[in-house]
Amino acid sequence: MGKSQKKKAMRRHNPVRVPDSHLPRGLSSASSTSSKSEAILPIIQKMESADATERKWACAAVSNLIQNDPSTRRLLQGKNIVGALITRLTDSEEEVMVEAMGALRNLCIDGGYDICAEMYNKNILTPLKTFVPKISEVLSQYLENPKTAPENAQKLMYEFADNVITTLWCLSETSNKALNAINNINLIPFLMSFLAAREKLPLAPVVAAAQCLYVLTDDNDPAIRSVRTDAGYISCLVSMTRLNENAPNVNGKAKDPNDYRVITLQVLVSGILRNISPLPPPTPASFIDIDKEIVLPLLQPIISSINLSEVASNVQQFVDAQASEPQIEKLSLKHTPKTDHKSQYELELEQLEGRLRTVQLALEILTGACATLPDPSPASAEDETDEAVDGMEDDENEVFDDMDVEMSTDKDPDSAQRTSLLPPFVPALLALTHPNALSFPPLAAPSSHPPTTSALSAIHIGAMECLNNIFLSLATSPNPAISADKEAGSKIWNELWVALGAVGTEGGLGQEKRKQIWEVAVGVLWGVGTVWKGSVTASENQIKVLMQFCDTSTDEKLRVQCIGALECLAQYQDSIEDNLLIAKYLISLLPTAATPSPVGTEPMIQAASALIDIYSDESMPYDINFRREGFLQVLASSVEGVRKAVKGIDRHKEGGRDLRRRGDEGARKALTLPAAALLRSGPTKRHQVMAPSIVHTEDANPVLPVFSQAVISRGYVYVSGNIGCDKNFKLVEGGIKAETRTALENIAVVLKAAGSGLEHIVKANIYLTDMARDFAPMNEVYAEFFEKGKMPARTCVGVAKLPFTAVFEMECMAEIPGGSD
Repeated sequence: MGKSQKKKAMRRHNPVRVPDSHLPRGLSSASSTSSKSEAILPIIQKMESADATERKWACAAVSNLIQNDPSTRRLLQGKNIVGALITRLTDSEEEVMVEAMGALRNLCIDGGYDICAEMYNKNILTPLKTFVPKISEVLSQYLENPKTAPENAQKLMYEFADNVITTLWCLSETSNKALNAINNINLIPFLMSFLAAREKLPLAPVVAAAQCLYVLTDDNDPAIRSVRTDAGYISCLVSMTRLNENAPNVNGKAKDPNDYRVITLQVLVSGILRNISPLPPPTPASFIDIDKEIVLPLLQPIISSINLSEVASNVQQFVDAQASEPQIEKLSLKHTPKTDHKSQYELELEQLEGRLRTVQLALEILTGACATLPDPSPASAEDETDEAVDGMEDDENEVFDDMDVEMSTDKDPDSAQRTSLLPPFVPALLALTHPNALSFPPLAAPSSHPPTTSALSAIHIGAMECLNNIFLSLATSPNPAISADKEAGSKIWNELWVALGAVGTEGGLGQEKRKQIWEVAVGVLWGVGTVWKGSVTASENQIKVLMQFCDTSTDEKLRVQCIGALECLAQYQDSIEDNLLIAKYLISLLPTAATPSPVGTEPMIQAASALIDIYSDESMPYDINFRREGFLQVLASSVEGVRKAVKGIDRHKEGGRDLRRRGDEGARKALTLPAAALLRSGPTKRHQVMAPSIVHTEDANPVLPVFSQAVISRGYVYVSGNIGCDKNFKLVEGGIKAETRTALENIAVVLKAAGSGLEHIVKANIYLTDMARDFAPMNEVYAEFFEKGKMPARTCVGVAKLPFTAVFEMECMAEIPGGSD
């Protein structure tokens, strides 16, 4: 299998909280679906008002207006609301600046990449950089003497800090350019100051600081070095994974242990520790195994304790109840909008959304913990990093060794014992792949609660990514006890297809997450199929779905995964028909000397390798398909096309060298096949001389029980004597010419079943009962079956008598294309 773990892509943005993908491009569609378009112009006008009260009103109104409303958000964006709000960050009135910062923060969270990129391009970092030292100074004053400022002033400052930090971490995920600019601000001491003072601060800014630190330490060397080189920072982070939930707040009130942010904070800190691990000596923390001692024990209960269907049901109830309440007019100057005002239903929805986002975050971190293969090294450094790669695999594989429950030695363990051999969170992950009524929006329409739908679909994808890495890890480092538990494999396979059936294949606006789930799920199916290769059965419909997905996808990696999954299904020994269906499909993906593969180079190489693996020996019932359909000849005829494609691979591109090696190896194996369908399965299997193989085809005349139609040995097929008769052993009428033609036609059928043909005959032996009479007319017919100048070697002997009073009999030896001695 290829290296196909799912990891966080560099500089990816978290799922958009309130997507607008259900809307066609452009402002016209947003205008036609927004119920608040008339409120936009007054907001834009008042944003530039000389009256600070009106400017504050306009900034706060933006947050109220965009709440769960992507249409209005797009309209505001089209009116340059981002630029207007950034201008207000330097407003002479502090309250205006605070409201503008809150609106920008909400735009970041709800709108995602596009809005964040616009903010960066419009130079939002310039004012944000000035806020960091000011916040630090005020925070120090409050911590030293909390009574120096009224509680309302402190609350305002903490909310402002939360908004600034949240905006910074959103921006850092926009691009590498934005990340480098944020690195230059040197945020690590600033962020760690919030974590260090967590017992004296509200949760919101502390969680925001942890989220920002988690993002900044994600494959970002400057931030990682800054944290790893400070023993105090590491000690603080480790202590937070065992956070005292009852720590007093700055105002003496205890933090609510039911607040989802308490758990979110611990999850974020575990993610930070993973990002910066291994922890440097000589600190005591360097002896901690982050995954075994912190990450896995913390995350497993989180993903196991949530019921997505129950959450979705509660959300819908709150949304319906909220809709039935009379709405207060929020956009009049008489009722000044407040960004911190939330109804009871909004608070309940926020708590539920927070729980979902915590699960989503836990899955993101768990996905990394489940990835055991290292990232591909640059081509120029492959040889130098082999030893390091081996070490990484050994270390990380230990995670799964420790997660496995001790294996039972009973010959017939019960189902519970067998299931326990898998990583313990697999059942919980499978449960999280099942969608519910709020997992996807209606076609070309918004969800009834977009934040919940965004979080749910992200959880389904995250659970699939975790499963992908788990089964890839198990396939890379096989556990015989797990592979022997066929019942567990079938159960997992079937549950995945139940989940995918609920996901559906609907396309169109707003349905992008369905496709993303399928794209990850194909890798999971490949992993499951590999772990339980030869044990998992699939329905014909499932096989055809994988074929269709491969045909319609434009991503070569996804096509490779589809082909890998099909290869595993083809090796179920009793599914001869499924094997034939899959094999014919894989054959269709191979090139010829004149035409390239229809699926691209890497999928084509995977298809060729799959065929070799499927038919690597002749011990399976489905091997009859290989001989009967003449697949060996097809494989041999594709070698030149494979070589041509392989030569076009750029070794300097990422993965190019490995792909070219695999292609060369596949072409070489196809040329050195032992004999008709006796193929080697891969580079790790040693070549063996196979025992003679019997050829039998129903398309040719039957034979007596004392001999075979033909026998294959060491790359050659030896065909028994054939006379000119039908399948009932009745001689054809017409004498020597008719018998010669009939016998040669039957020999051609037998040779095809063996993967050869008349043109590959190297030696023929002919027997005639009347040499003087029949030699010339026999040669006349015989010459019709061979190309002039390329006749095989031959011996013609006169005999006294032949079976069934025949006048002609022929036996031959033929080469199998690509066969080896």
